[in-house]
Amino acid sequence: MVYCAISGVRFPCLPSVYNTKSQSSFNGDPLCRKGLSFFSKKDPSSLKMLAGKSSYDSDSPNLAVTTSTATTTTTPTPEKVLVPPDGNASEDPLVPHDVECLTMEYNQIVEDKEKQETSTPLSESIIIGKTEAKSRSIPPPGSGQRIYEIDPSLTGFRQHLDYRYSQYKRIREEIDKYEGGLEVFSRGYEKLGFIRSETGITYREWAPGAKWAALIGDFNNWNPNADVMTQNEFGVWEVFLPNNADGSPPIPHGSRVKIRMDTPSGIKDSIPAWIKFSVQAPGEIPYNGIYYDPPEEEKYIFKHPQPKRPKSLRIYEAHVGMSSTEPLINTYANFRDDVLPRIKKLGYNAVQIMAIQEHSYYASFGYHVTNYFAPCSRCGTPDDLKSLIDRAHELGLLVLMDIVHSHASNNTLDGLNMFDGTDNHYFHSGSRGHHWMWDSRLFNYGSWEVLRFLLSNARWWLDEYKFDGFRFDGVTSMMYTHHGLQMTFTGNYNEYFGYATDIDAVVYLMVVNDMIHGLFPEAVSIGEDVSGMPTFCIPVQDGGVGFDYRLHMAIADKWIELLQKKDEEWRMGDIVHTLTNRRWLEKCVSYAESHDQALVGDKTIAFWLMDKDMYDFMALDRPSTPLVDRGIALHKMIRLITMGLGGEGYLNFMGNEFGHPEWIDFPRGDQRLPTGKIIPGNNNSFDKCRRRFDLVSLCLILKPNLTIAVYSWLNWSLKKCWS
Repeated sequence: MVYCAISGVRFPCLPSVYNTKSQSSFNGDPLCRKGLSFFSKKDPSSLKMLAGKSSYDSDSPNLAVTTSTATTTTTPTPEKVLVPPDGNASEDPLVPHDVECLTMEYNQIVEDKEKQETSTPLSESIIIGKTEAKSRSIPPPGSGQRIYEIDPSLTGFRQHLDYRYSQYKRIREEIDKYEGGLEVFSRGYEKLGFIRSETGITYREWAPGAKWAALIGDFNNWNPNADVMTQNEFGVWEVFLPNNADGSPPIPHGSRVKIRMDTPSGIKDSIPAWIKFSVQAPGEIPYNGIYYDPPEEEKYIFKHPQPKRPKSLRIYEAHVGMSSTEPLINTYANFRDDVLPRIKKLGYNAVQIMAIQEHSYYASFGYHVTNYFAPCSRCGTPDDLKSLIDRAHELGLLVLMDIVHSHASNNTLDGLNMFDGTDNHYFHSGSRGHHWMWDSRLFNYGSWEVLRFLLSNARWWLDEYKFDGFRFDGVTSMMYTHHGLQMTFTGNYNEYFGYATDIDAVVYLMVVNDMIHGLFPEAVSIGEDVSGMPTFCIPVQDGGVGFDYRLHMAIADKWIELLQKKDEEWRMGDIVHTLTNRRWLEKCVSYAESHDQALVGDKTIAFWLMDKDMYDFMALDRPSTPLVDRGIALHKMIRLITMGLGGEGYLNFMGNEFGHPEWIDFPRGDQRLPTGKIIPGNNNSFDKCRRRFDLVSLCLILKPNLTIAVYSWLNWSLKKCWS
């Protein structure tokens, strides 16, 4: 995925949005948009921009760095820093003479940290039903200079990297000064949205572009005059609803709610941005926000502690909705009871769940998010999801969430797009705020309230649902203004540290990783980056971006490239180089194929190897073909060598472990293009939007003494390696 930004940052110095009496000064953008209109009106001082360029002009097309300008430079191209070769480390000009001492020192720090965390008695760090970090504090920023010791070739880009770190430190300082610290700032869900108290419900919404607002819903018969909201000087609308005379809440649990606003684009009804649950009624197109606050006796209480982070991740990537053997949308409860035990039995220690955040368009695979704090209602309720996660913890499985902070749905009915009637509310205005390939909106990571929203969103899923970490989607798109589109990354450092880098976005990633690792030391942070950004998996205090792992996306691309050739033409040296070509001290999660290769229009490894022979020559009651036999053997070996050499973690998409037949094709109708051309759908069929685990079960029933072919489908060879 891809991101946008120029190397300038516009983070305000401002008081809390909710304390209107406090005084503040603001050093920021004199051309701030309506979304930032609540900042102090004092004369801004100019920020020192990298290479003298102002970030205020970052929307200008002439600042976009093309592929040719990014790669055509007089600076020599340094090689990527890998593990130093035996005996020659001191002769490498890019590696310090004391590289072994540095490695030992760095590893010792990590080991000491792990020992310190694991030595904490479980009773001190875990409370059943509510996981508490022993110390809910986030360390202050470090010097940010250690990256130059780890990779001396970065010194040639010190100006950019030091500027980046100075912006990160400035944001941390301003959050500490005006918001009470990152721990408080990341709990925006306790200030915005629906807040229940003993006396009633307070509802707040940041919508500076709106001229008038009212809360409407079932509770007041959708009367826009019943609960009119008031706006403070920072663009935050608020209304308080006292309890009913009998003490019951003014908004019943499960009732529908929306906010009606008079905006520059006209009158519109929107789902509250911080809504915790939203549902599409049968036969309706728009979603409705749901006030979700069940009685205490109906709330799910977590029973099992969260597992400790393993030294080596073995991740099972899954999609709850398509996890049924039947052609339907599966539920959290069925996934909990039927799929989680299968994942545990296969030997995985983590499950990565896709499409958790609510998304109106099911076929987006969950990547066009509309409601960021609401779990997907197609699969059940928030409490159903909590039950699933708790069961996974009981089985010793970490639960990672595929979180989407790289872009948002352009849906104006259900999502954040044009929420307050303006183009630049949560997103950049103009072309910079639109991803032309994904047809989605791009966040303005330089906005204070966008920072609050996204940081709080990550905190919410960790705090409320006990997720054990994240796989951040589309990080490449975030970190560059070209979003990685039509761009080939060669390893030249000029491609990473220049005007094409979105400093706002990189700083956000540093801050969110700070928050995650500071408040949840056992949490795992994985970034989907195809560019190979140096320092990506170096701790923030040392000057890095702060991820624990990078998703090693080049490996899957290499296998697809090789599978288009005869396997006798494969060169082992080329394969090994791709599998091991990763940055020193920066951990990777490898995979031979993920959900991307399983989608309609692409082909899984099993299909590349065996093609149509899969349909007719894999039955247990008839002979196979040489193509099937060789395909099964290669299917095993590809996954084995990928797991063995590809990184410090391994990932598999559900069903691919046994060579799942068919592709994934979401239910869809015919689509008429503006040109009049019609793209045929599949009659909204779920037939290809499921996982045929029943095929494996059938093989076990029909032939308990499994053949080599069926054995390979189950992928027991990988399980033996893991044990």
